[in-house]
Amino acid sequence: MSFSVIIQTQDFDVSQELSVLRQGDSRVGAVCSFVGTVRERNEGSSVSSMELEHYPGMTEKSIQAMMAQAQQRFDIYAAKVIHRVGLLQPMDQIVLVAVTSAHRGMSFQACEFLMDYLKTQAPFWKKEVTPDGARWVDARVSDDQALARWGIQAHNAD
Repeated sequence: MSFSVIIQTQDFDVSQELSVLRQGDSRVGAVCSFVGTVRERNEGSSVSSMELEHYPGMTEKSIQAMMAQAQQRFDIYAAKVIHRVGLLQPMDQIVLVAVTSAHRGMSFQACEFLMDYLKTQAPFWKKEVTPDGARWVDARVSDDQALARWGIQAHNAD
């Protein structure tokens, strides 16, 4: 079983990452993945770039803890999270969440669980540049609600 977290500035190849994740595991009957990208518009404004920051070490540890929870909650074989940091442009890939299991249901659920966590709890800070200037991006109420359905309370500083 392989559960890995990679934080990097460079882009990633989804096909290659999925191939490596399932490589040599004949139990795998399902691979579910999610790729998040930079949108050109957010909250009604055009976005010319996005900068992502993180706290090295703490970020990986936090995501690894959530992966351990996913492993306990769902019958999955492997999972990988790749999250980019640094300056990104519209259409750039930001994040890959990928999960393997015997059947699609567990993979879909675990992938969604991990993504809901990443959107609300992982220690990343996003700053968008818009025509009105730079602004920090907070988790949306809908993101907190998505996390709550897993029985996890968002711990935002409100």
